[in-house]
Amino acid sequence: MTRLFHAYVMIDWSAAQAPKQGKDSVWIGVIKRDIRFRPSFEAFNPATRTEAELKLRDILADLRRRGEKVLIGFDFNLGYPAGTAAALGLKSPNWEGLWGFLAANVVDKKDNTNNRFGVAAKMNRLMTDAAYPFWGCPAKDTQTWLSPTKPAETDSGPTAQFRATEIATHKGGKAQAKSAWQLMGAGSVGGQVIMGIPAAQRLRAELGDACAVWPFSTGWKALTPEDLEGKDALLVEVYPSLMSVKPEAGETPDRAQVRSLCEHFAKLDEAGKLAAVFAPPKDATEALIAQVEAEEGWILGV
Repeated sequence: MTRLFHAYVMIDWSAAQAPKQGKDSVWIGVIKRDIRFRPSFEAFNPATRTEAELKLRDILADLRRRGEKVLIGFDFNLGYPAGTAAALGLKSPNWEGLWGFLAANVVDKKDNTNNRFGVAAKMNRLMTDAAYPFWGCPAKDTQTWLSPTKPAETDSGPTAQFRATEIATHKGGKAQAKSAWQLMGAGSVGGQVIMGIPAAQRLRAELGDACAVWPFSTGWKALTPEDLEGKDALLVEVYPSLMSVKPEAGETPDRAQVRSLCEHFAKLDEAGKLAAVFAPPKDATEALIAQVEAEEGWILGV
């Protein structure tokens, strides 16, 4: 039985404004084969996003030297609700336009200082010239185009509150993914998305044709080894809350999440069941598939 990948890297991202380790910081989990070809897990907890990107590049460089193909999972949205790129007035009204916009506007310094609230305010200004759809910020970052609390107009904004994949998690009744428009508060992901997509864009640019992004550049379909021919890495979106995670003795919840994700996808691949996970639900319409492939993306495993 042929596996799609040789290694699995799962990343728990953070929008922290200062160096941080431990809970609610960046964690990178890796499963790869040891010298006896047995799966082996290791985790890294860099204090800043800059250090995290450097560590990720070291991990990938080692895997490329070994000729090993890797699945890379990010725990933040790789897309926004359909229509966001058009509402921003981007020349490329799709996921690539959004990735390019964020990469050009986000400033992320080596000490984790960043301008995510300023970027959200700019996006609000371009989309609605008001304090929505993004919301949630410290009092000091409040301005005409960004509010600490959710404005009533948010629900009738230029795009939906949720992507189709998040709505699908709501139907499952287990874990309910948050809206990318919420920047602060319990379980919010908006800050991580703004800070994470530029990092994914830099990685994609460095790897070039050797990198694919599911489902955008691969198509939303079951993948075969032929689909990944010539690719060293496949970038995907993951959501740790979809599975039961049990920390081991002394293990932080964040480390447990990346470990569980690595183990989950490695086991599926070993059993020959991972390929089918990349396919859309059986009831997905052509319109939904087009929407997901063009701009929204999908959480792997939903």
